[in-house]
Amino acid sequence: MTKRLPKELPATGDQRRSQLLRGVLDLCLLSLIAERPRYGFEFAEALAAGGLELVSDGSIYPLLARMERSGLISSYRAPSPTGGAPRKYYRLTGEGQAELGRGRADWHAFAGPVGRILTTTTPSTGENTQ
Repeated sequence: MTKRLPKELPATGDQRRSQLLRGVLDLCLLSLIAERPRYGFEFAEALAAGGLELVSDGSIYPLLARMERSGLISSYRAPSPTGGAPRKYYRLTGEGQAELGRGRADWHAFAGPVGRILTTTTPSTGENTQ
């Protein structure tokens, strides 16, 4: 008799956060760029300051490159205030601004119902918690 293994192991807290973030990291970056043009290192700092310290540069740079190829953002070089090499800054394009608006609407439409489901029922009894 063959023992069946579960298809996937339950996600730990960090794994779950990482999976959830993977689906919205592009929107987070677009939102940060909408505040003001930013260069690479600033993204990791801003995400960490917002509580998303799980994001590495290895996730940010490839996503910025894909968003630039898709026409959501554009880049330009500007001198470093410290006198080092010029920095590559990113800014939103019109399409990026429109995508951010659509993404925010999608997020709110998704997060609202999920939040209600997760906060209104207790797992053990199914009783309403409010």
